[in-house]
Amino acid sequence: VADQKTSDGKGNAAFVSNIVGLAEGTTYYVRAYATNEVGTAYGNEQTFTTNEVTGAILTTTEATNITSTTATAGGNITDAGGGTIIARGICWGTNPNPTIAGNKTTNGADIGSFSGNITGLTDGTVYYYRAYATNSFGTTYGQEFSFITPVTDIEGNMYKTVIIGSEVWMAENLKVTKFNDDSEIPLVPEAVDWIVLSSAGYCWYNNDPDYNKPLYGALYNWYAASAANICPTGWHVPTDLEYNALEVALGLPQADVDVWGWRGTDHGSKMKSTTGWNAGETGTNTSGFTALPGGYRFHSDGVFNLQNSLAYFWTATEHDADRGWYRRLDGNNAAVYKASTDKRAGKAIRCIKD
Repeated sequence: VADQKTSDGKGNAAFVSNIVGLAEGTTYYVRAYATNEVGTAYGNEQTFTTNEVTGAILTTTEATNITSTTATAGGNITDAGGGTIIARGICWGTNPNPTIAGNKTTNGADIGSFSGNITGLTDGTVYYYRAYATNSFGTTYGQEFSFITPVTDIEGNMYKTVIIGSEVWMAENLKVTKFNDDSEIPLVPEAVDWIVLSSAGYCWYNNDPDYNKPLYGALYNWYAASAANICPTGWHVPTDLEYNALEVALGLPQADVDVWGWRGTDHGSKMKSTTGWNAGETGTNTSGFTALPGGYRFHSDGVFNLQNSLAYFWTATEHDADRGWYRRLDGNNAAVYKASTDKRAGKAIRCIKD
């Protein structure tokens, strides 16, 4: 009793003691004692060795609420490894296998589920993340997940993004009605005005923004598409050469990039969404480009044409004084069409990261 002991009452009944404050992986000797007026007597000696603490067991929960700058993720600690959780949270970075030496959250110190806010993100960037838990053994990690951040325009419209080849592209059509300096892009709904326009303008297919804006985005003339500030800051309308590079990344032979008209075999199918086209005309979308058939506006009469059947995309590259280069995907063709057309035409825009 001159060493560590418990005090568990009086009397000659059976008793149970809780031995606390032990060290991991250590052998201890223990015996019961009883004290009366004569002195202290001891029971037989027992021995045991405490378990060594191991790493905590945990899983990572996939991220939600992903924006251009933030996301929410979490984890679940199911076993503290025989020790006490000192810290837990999420760590993240732009390289695989992030650790707590980099960006991390701190979300309590207990077993069970938790969540944290991933902050300070940059648009159009791939981030890797995983949950962590620290005890006296050290830090262990849950499984790794990743996401690519969307991009947000001047009006707060948010667009999914995708990496194709070595470039980051929007995976949705532009729908902004302002340049990124907050100045207005002229809305030109009337055909009589559209066909004589020689400066930037946009419209909605059939002048119906409620239906078209969330699904297909806006239609812009080439004068708008060639404006340096129509995309979100840090992004731009791709050039003809950048579309060429996208197509080569999808397997188009380099020798075919400057061919006028239909090029490739299934390269257009790789760019087309797996839904949203007429029956039998969907694509494989293995690129993630996710093109939808938003149609176009004809330059000479201002008429809207072929929604559900084809998709047109401007490049920022001028062909001559009257025409700009574009790409076209048709429901009934798996290839990619390249040509130039009158700058007054209304087509969709995709942006690419600078």
